Amino acid sequence: MAMKITILCVGKIRERFYREAAAEYEKRLSRYCKTEVVEVADEMTPDGAAPALEEQIRKKEGQRLLARIKPDAWVVTLEIAGRRMDSPAFAHMLEKAALEGKSHIQFVIGGSLGLDSAVSRRADMKLSFSDLTFPHQLMRVILLEQIYRGYRIINGQPYHK
Repeated sequence: MAMKITILCVGKIRERFYREAAAEYEKRLSRYCKTEVVEVADEMTPDGAAPALEEQIRKKEGQRLLARIKPDAWVVTLEIAGRRMDSPAFAHMLEKAALEGKSHIQFVIGGSLGLDSAVSRRADMKLSFSDLTFPHQLMRVILLEQIYRGYRIINGQPYHK
């Protein structure tokens, strides 16, 4: 049985070039695993929003994310404070998950204000790609590319180092 990978994220991709890049990696991934992108609605965040309002927005978006997390899924949240790894280690993590019988991985990308703490607590693993902050729409493309790269590594196929 092929691994199912869901990317659960807040908001839609607005820029065409991000949508095209994401679609390309989803197409490439189709030979390795079943990939699905699930978007939940994002909240409008006014410029200069007070911390209490930002927390309220994270909570609303977090509730939407939690409602879409499957009870049997292995959940990996993308967070700045998460674990760092290089691409071969990421590939090993994907392979190990499959070998341990985890048939569904859900990667979770928060909205522009990040993840609600309740979503972070639900994670089986917290993953960081960098100390840098990326637009959450671009992060989706980066994650899809790294999953694709991971499967290339697992299958002994060439990849750029």
